[in-house]
Parts: sequence; structure tokens; C-alpha cells
Amino acid sequence: QVQLVESGGGLVQAGGSLRLSCAASGRTISTYTMGWFRQAPGKEREFVAVISWRGGSTYYLDSVKGRFTISRDNAKNTVYLQMNSLKPEDTDVYYCAAASGSRAKRVYEYDYWGQGTQVTVSS
Repeated sequence: QVQLVESGGGLVQAGGSLRLSCAASGRTISTYTMGWFRQAPGKEREFVAVISWRGGSTYYLDSVKGRFTISRDNAKNTVYLQMNSLKPEDTDVYYCAAASGSRAKRVYEYDYWGQGTQVTVSS
């Protein structure tokens, strides 16, 4: 079992930055593909970014490319999402997740999920 806990969310003005962290416990995440998703009330959970288990490969939702950066520190069992140039449409609950498979970009491909952290971007 892997337990995931997100932190770093909050309220920020448009154009600002936030860094989300996802701390894992229970077992090492060094062999897992790690992803970030987001979800607004009444909407489906949306893929944001994914990073391979060694960190050598990343993939992003088109609308966040060039603004968001996913990274990981396997020694700290932690994954990060640096979010710059935030826009009001980035307002959502952000979730991190762990997948056994590679290049996982769909909700059903992920085995473990955190509880989410709220990101609110004001205009």
C-alpha cells in the first residue's frame, strides 16, 4: 500500500506561482509512475502531468505546458508540481497518484490516490 498526501495548495492571484508536494509513505514510490490530476466540482478528474519512475520522461496537458513542471525526489519519496503563471481556469482540487504502468494518463491506470489539495486562482 502507498499512502499519498498532497500539500502546498492555496489562494493565489493570477500570474502567481504555487508548488505542490506529494509525500508518499508505506512503500517507496521509486518504481511507480507518478501523476498529477485535477478536478472541479461536477466535472471529471483531468490529467495534468506525469513523470516516469526515474524522472527521465514527463508529459503534460496541453494547457499547462510551459507553465507547470512535474519533478520527483525518490530519495525523499516525494513528487512535486511547480505551477507558474497561474490562471483562474487552473482553479481545482489537485490530486497526486501512483501507477504501476508507464506513461499512465488515465484515471483508471492509477492504483493509489491522495486526498487532494485545493488551488484557487483569483483574477
